[in-house]
Amino acid sequence: MTPTFWYTTKDFTPADASVPRLISFSGTVRSSGSGSFPARISADGRYKLYVNGAFVQAGPLKGDGQVHFYDETDLSEYLHAGENTVTVILLNYPADRHYGNHSIFRSGTPRMYFRLPEDAQEICWRTFTDRSVSIVPEEEGFAPLCIHETHSAAPKDPADSGQILWSPAVPVPAEELPTHLLSENLLPRDIPFAVKIPHEFSLPYAEIPAGTEKTFVLDAGEEMCAYISLTMSGGKGAKIELLYAECYTGDGCRTHRTDSVNGHLAGYTDRYEVNGTENERFEPFWFRTFRFIRVSVRTAGEALKLGPFLYTETGYPLAVRTQLPETSDSSLASVWDISLRTLRRCMHDTYMDCPFYEQLPYIMDTRSEILYTYAVSGDDRLARRAILDFARAGRPSGLLNCSYPNVNDNIIPGFSLYYILMVHDHMMYFGDRELVREVLPAIEKVLGYFGENVRPDGLVGKVGGVNGQAPQWSFIDWAAPWMETTGMPPAGLFGPLTMESLLYISGLRAAADLMEYLGDAEKSSQYRKKADEVTESVRRECMNADGMLTDGPGRPELSQHCQVFGVLTGVLSAEEGRRNLLAVDADPAAAKCSVAMMFYLFRALEKTGLYDQTDRYWDLWRKMVQDGCTTSIEGENYARSECHAWGALILFELPSVVLGVRPAAPGYEKISVKPVPGYLTHASGTVHTPAGDVCVSWESEDGTVRPVITADPEVMAKIV
Repeated sequence: MTPTFWYTTKDFTPADASVPRLISFSGTVRSSGSGSFPARISADGRYKLYVNGAFVQAGPLKGDGQVHFYDETDLSEYLHAGENTVTVILLNYPADRHYGNHSIFRSGTPRMYFRLPEDAQEICWRTFTDRSVSIVPEEEGFAPLCIHETHSAAPKDPADSGQILWSPAVPVPAEELPTHLLSENLLPRDIPFAVKIPHEFSLPYAEIPAGTEKTFVLDAGEEMCAYISLTMSGGKGAKIELLYAECYTGDGCRTHRTDSVNGHLAGYTDRYEVNGTENERFEPFWFRTFRFIRVSVRTAGEALKLGPFLYTETGYPLAVRTQLPETSDSSLASVWDISLRTLRRCMHDTYMDCPFYEQLPYIMDTRSEILYTYAVSGDDRLARRAILDFARAGRPSGLLNCSYPNVNDNIIPGFSLYYILMVHDHMMYFGDRELVREVLPAIEKVLGYFGENVRPDGLVGKVGGVNGQAPQWSFIDWAAPWMETTGMPPAGLFGPLTMESLLYISGLRAAADLMEYLGDAEKSSQYRKKADEVTESVRRECMNADGMLTDGPGRPELSQHCQVFGVLTGVLSAEEGRRNLLAVDADPAAAKCSVAMMFYLFRALEKTGLYDQTDRYWDLWRKMVQDGCTTSIEGENYARSECHAWGALILFELPSVVLGVRPAAPGYEKISVKPVPGYLTHASGTVHTPAGDVCVSWESEDGTVRPVITADPEVMAKIV
């Protein structure tokens, strides 16, 4: 039998296949103790790799049944001369997509892939299925993570063969593998491994006496994504609960995030029953998101010694090369700080909406997160991964799953159009024609869907509705008047949404630029013509007597959103847009942009000469800082998540708008340096771009800005 390097276990029953299970694969490998020692590893599910008890890494990258990934890592720094123990813990979810982590595609069969160099000794693997651990949904209803653990007392050290009945691992022949798991179809990791930054809590108790209950709260000082490890000794039969919370919260509202008097902690819980052995360790499989951990201990007949309590920070290794620009508004420094942390916490092996609640990559969120990443680092590796992932997210209709990888159908029609903007952004920053060509079929299918749904009056028809009440969800924003309709403008209850036609225009114009970049002038012209036709339809069908764009044809409702996208699409002239933005801002009944839409609002304010108004919009973030937030909230009207990276807006605004450094041609072949001062009187800083660093300094005198620009000669030659 030709080795496939995939292994499974005999110790796995139909009952095991119906629930999430942790399965350990363990073996020994001999090393000389010097030189490199590369290994390839993957899993049909999720794995954690340990060498001689030390945590090495977790993976693989999230595939989707069309592609699968393996990791290659050098184990040499973890090996010593002689025999070494290698342990791979596999998290296996049931094949039933309704039970288990939404972002993990799986077959339901536990399979581990491990390949050493040809000259290395082959590992003889043994396996153990730990039925003392239950992986539990975080909530009874919507539970997209399913990562929290309940442990009953049982042997916890999978490397201790004296306590656990191991069984030999079973090699998997090629004919039993799904096609995407065959070696020739495995893709190498194309983003770097996550960081591992060690931290330690200071515990208030070194020992808790027998027959005692203690509860205490640990504060990491900031929102954190980390693998936790609690060591203990003795205390047989003691029960420990760890509740992970982002903040203290009041009844139905947010208080100051550290207010333990008027607020309480709410979150998700791990439960652990102590065996009573020496240096016993509780180390959940998945990383946890928290600022606070509430530790509740109830000892039985023995005293329990606690500590150390370690946590290892994890996330994408974002290298920030654009440092905080200096401005005349010192309050923005704290906003930059929480925003940068927000972006870091939402970057792992994918971008994600929020690390605490869903950990799903949504297209609209990801488009903004990618731009923020470009502005502070010039790194497009995770962005490329997202662009390629979303290109495979197509549904039969032509739309993309709005979050992907995701085992469940989840369709927000407008989000597919943000995908085209995402690809356009990459073109402007990095100029990769091959990438554009690769994802072009997905873009054309999206535009085909909307084209097929254009009504005789030229508007995009009703393509979605309220979440849970329609097959597709017409989410636009968590605006206050739209909460009862789950983020959809109520006009959508009666007919099509103006916003979906405006997003279609945005997608058409971006696609026209992409086609021009690829040299297809005919297709580019077709897209521009169609965009112009829909533009005229929106003006004719959705503009009221006052020149305001309404939320739907013939509807009275107004929103800031339609005026914003009216400006950005060219449906409104700059003069019309300025008038409408001022009017809608003064209308208390009109829906206003929440955190999610602030990026687009700021673009419209910039385009209409109203950028000085951003001062009062920054108050939303200043209040976050005052309220003790260490990351940006999801929305002021929807405080479900304390960490949502669409709110990391300042990471784009200061370098790209206030300092004014942006691409003026695809691939940063030309560089625009046009500072927009707004309410600020001076600013300076160095912006890192794919073309090189650009230093900008300016002061505003009587509204006139004369920037001083310095850069290397080859960079200066590109500035227009």
